[in-house]
Amino acid sequence: MPSLVKSALPLLTLLNAVAYAVNPITVEGQDFIDKATGKRFVMVGVDYQIGGSSAYKPASKEDPLTNPVACLRDAALLQRLGVNTIRVYNLDPTANHDECASIFNAAGIYMALDVNSPFESIHLDNPAPSYTKGYLSRVFAMVENFKSYPNTLLFFSANELVNDVKTAKPNPPFIRAVTRDVKQYIKNHGGRPIPVGYSMADVRDVLEDTWNYIQCDNSDDSASEFFGLNSYSWCADATFDTSGYDDLVKLFGPSTIPVFFSEYGCNQDTNVGNPRKFSEVATIYGKEMTALSGGLVYEYSQEANFFGLVDVNEKNVTLRKDFDNLQSQYSKLDLNLLQSTNKTATSLKAPKCEESLIKKKDVVSTNFTIPAAPAGVSDIIKNGLKGQVTGKLVPVTKTKVEFDVYGSNGGKIDNLELKILADNAVNVPGQESTTDKKNSGNRLTGSLVALTTVFAVMLTMF
Repeated sequence: MPSLVKSALPLLTLLNAVAYAVNPITVEGQDFIDKATGKRFVMVGVDYQIGGSSAYKPASKEDPLTNPVACLRDAALLQRLGVNTIRVYNLDPTANHDECASIFNAAGIYMALDVNSPFESIHLDNPAPSYTKGYLSRVFAMVENFKSYPNTLLFFSANELVNDVKTAKPNPPFIRAVTRDVKQYIKNHGGRPIPVGYSMADVRDVLEDTWNYIQCDNSDDSASEFFGLNSYSWCADATFDTSGYDDLVKLFGPSTIPVFFSEYGCNQDTNVGNPRKFSEVATIYGKEMTALSGGLVYEYSQEANFFGLVDVNEKNVTLRKDFDNLQSQYSKLDLNLLQSTNKTATSLKAPKCEESLIKKKDVVSTNFTIPAAPAGVSDIIKNGLKGQVTGKLVPVTKTKVEFDVYGSNGGKIDNLELKILADNAVNVPGQESTTDKKNSGNRLTGSLVALTTVFAVMLTMF
């Protein structure tokens, strides 16, 4: 009869292999790909930063992903909306995010995360002095905190560090430097590939040249692995042509990395009471723009700048008409089209970094000598940060929303509840969610069947 201790070893190995969550996403050419299914992943997303930058409170370890009661409420609503991705801007790498990350994972929703914060980032007007070992240690701590969640989709190394003509000359080399450092840290300590890239303001005067600078091959691991564009050019009753989306397709059509809208949703008329129609959704996810990988609507909660889909206060949430309109647009999407990969784009190669790529040489940087990492950073990249908070999925046992939630017509939405998806399932638009009826109540309970089978097999060995 085999030794109990020896027999336990293959058991533990098998248990560790049991799948509990959404599949990690990788990059293949122009597409995000679910490697387990081979299907293309297109973002149907919302930017999520309740309370704006003021919600980031490192002194008390508070940020948008540290309140599981609020996360459960919002995940349930975003699930109904049809969202598969949220972007979160300001996070504390020393805080515990296990419950919120697990809630969004259970809902089939990925997280696109910024590594910077309002207090720790490369300075817009003077980048060099802010590129320090201390700053990068904070950035690497973000990787440590979120690397083990399977629904961590990607990291933004910078956001709008080029946001006008004057920042297009000094700042691009530092975007590539931080991108390189984060990519190298993930390669050594991430445990799996996690894409790293840049989110840029849609400044048409410098967009094409900055894009060329960010994504070209410099043979130094500093190229972005994706490109996000914060674009608000489609307003009111715009069209594919009048919005300038046609120009974006021409620019990004031959891209060798995924491109998506990291922010969109013009609110030109919202501040005078007119809800957004989101007519651009049909185009973003239609046949004209298959070169792009979807987008993230700005933003979930109503803040001072009038972009909200919902109104949030301490006791309740009220959906705005914008929420209804966006949900209606999402429900019309062709899921088969979204999941079809672009085989041609995966075979393209990024251009080599050289001065000829940049048309406006007097405006946009042509310096492809990327700043070296500050002293001591190479050792951190090699050996890793010690004593950091590293997240893990935990069971989601509560599914009923504790807040009062009201529709845009004022009526109360009763029995709002998170619907826990089957293992490896992603939330999709056009329905509230697809649930595994037999395994509802805990995303991890799906593994119990596997555990029972494993133990039954092991018993035959004694």
